[in-house]
Amino acid sequence: MEKHEQPNHPDDREVPGQLNDHESSPAETAPAPASGKKQSSEAMEWLKAIVIAVVLVLVIRWLFFAPFIVDGPSMQPNFHTGERIIVNKIIYDIRQPKHGEVIVFHVPSEGRDFIKRVIGVPGDTVKVEGDTVTVNGQVVDETYIKEAVNAKHNNNELYNTEADFPNERVSDGTVPEGYVFVLGDNRSNSTDSRSIGYVPFGDIVGRADLVFWPLQELHFIKH
Repeated sequence: MEKHEQPNHPDDREVPGQLNDHESSPAETAPAPASGKKQSSEAMEWLKAIVIAVVLVLVIRWLFFAPFIVDGPSMQPNFHTGERIIVNKIIYDIRQPKHGEVIVFHVPSEGRDFIKRVIGVPGDTVKVEGDTVTVNGQVVDETYIKEAVNAKHNNNELYNTEADFPNERVSDGTVPEGYVFVLGDNRSNSTDSRSIGYVPFGDIVGRADLVFWPLQELHFIKH
């Protein structure tokens, strides 16, 4: 008898490039987990950057600028209690103070810092008589308080009711070398060179350059 071969089932036929049920595919390589060392290195770089930034801020603040809080009415109407100011600490390492500049300085006898306006520089002869301020015989045009002064004069009042200069406390009207003569803008309520005398350069912290708080009052200070 003849033997008849059974045809292969269609599913049993091999297709080139296709694996049959009896063959296994090579194991795929799993991705390597994130390196702990790499994460640690990135964290360290961030930490270094933050530390450097903080150090730079502190150095800049310590060497170049400093914040100051206005306390008291002596510089009204231009500065008010609670305002925060940026003080330029290096400008007077480059040059001397100039007329009209607003400065912050130490007052050892008071144990605190004051903010006032420079009226006289070394060699100037200063006089304060009522609401008239003269330097070397010339009347100072004090535009920064003119409105307040005029308001008082319109009511037949003096703006300066505090003191004239020279006076019994400070009798020499000539500013010595290495000093400045300062006044508060609020002449009737200011402890300034009329009572504490001339301010030595060495006690000057710097020039007030910017009001930064409150934010709605943010502005550069005119000198």
